[in-house]
Formats: sequence, structure tokens, C-alpha cells
Amino acid sequence: MKSKKEQKRELILNTVSKLIREEGMEKLTLEAVATKAGISKGGLLYHFPSKDALILGMIEQLSDRFITDFRSRAEGDTESKGKWTRSYVDTSVQEELCDLYVGISAAHFTNPDMLRQLQETYVEIQEKMEHDEVDPVRSTIARLAIDGLWLADMFGLASPQGAFRQQIIEQIKASIQEEQQ
Repeated sequence: MKSKKEQKRELILNTVSKLIREEGMEKLTLEAVATKAGISKGGLLYHFPSKDALILGMIEQLSDRFITDFRSRAEGDTESKGKWTRSYVDTSVQEELCDLYVGISAAHFTNPDMLRQLQETYVEIQEKMEHDEVDPVRSTIARLAIDGLWLADMFGLASPQGAFRQQIIEQIKASIQEEQQ
């Protein structure tokens, strides 16, 4: 069970994600986060002393969730060939990850150094995928295709929807499977 401090911190970080997603980065202020979270500005500053600290906290929270899910899916996969690539695809297409992409964008435009830890983690992910018992070019193409899909979603760039979107995801997964046969 989470402590009150952990619960409050999570509430604040979820509020930051929601505020950026719904109103845009330009509306992200300490006052706006405190108001939307229903806490005092002093209470907010206790947990996050600056706007940069808020964004960094959001990136860390969301990327930790992504990495935990990514590893868990791969470790639970009974087929070793391509498990890291399949895990990346399956983890990346979850709807709740849209906040991670919003956070990445916010960090990039606020202070790109905030992405350093996530960039290092992505190097590790890429290495796992390159040594996934399948063609590393095919694994990398799958990762880049999925990354392109979420970029289209994030920026509203003719993002495929519904059944068509699902067909694209299934085709990416099938390209991994074809390699295994």
C-alpha cells in the first residue's frame, strides 16, 4: 500500500500529464497544477520545487511504468525468439502510454537534458531487440514503425484509427513472426 506522500506525489504527476494533454504545455504552471490537483501551491512545492522537477518526475514515473511492463511482457513470453521486439510493440500500443509521449514532448521542449535517463534506457531496449534471435534490422524497423505510430497520434498527423490501426499493428507483429519461421 502506498503512503500518503506517495499517493499525493502520484496525484500531482497524473495531474501534470492530464494538464499538458488537455490544455497544452503553455498552460503548465505550478499554480495550474496545484489548482487542478486540489492542493495548495505550498503542498505542491513540498513535492516538486520547480516546473522542471514536475516534468522530470512525470517522465521518471511514466518511463518506469513503461520499462516495468516491457520487461514483464518479455520475461513472461514463452517463445524466446523475438520476445523483446514483441514486448516493445505490445507495450507501446497501450492507450495509457499516451501520457509518456506527452511527457517526452514536454521534456524535450522544456529541457532536453531531462530525457537523458530515458535515452539511456532506450539504448538498452534497442540492444535487447538487436540480440532478440531475429534479424536486428527487422526488430529495429518494428520499433521505429511503432514509434512513428505514436508520434502520429501525439501530433495528430493522420493517425490511423480503429480497425485500420489494429491491422497495422498486427502487420508489424506478423513481420516479427515471419522472421521466426
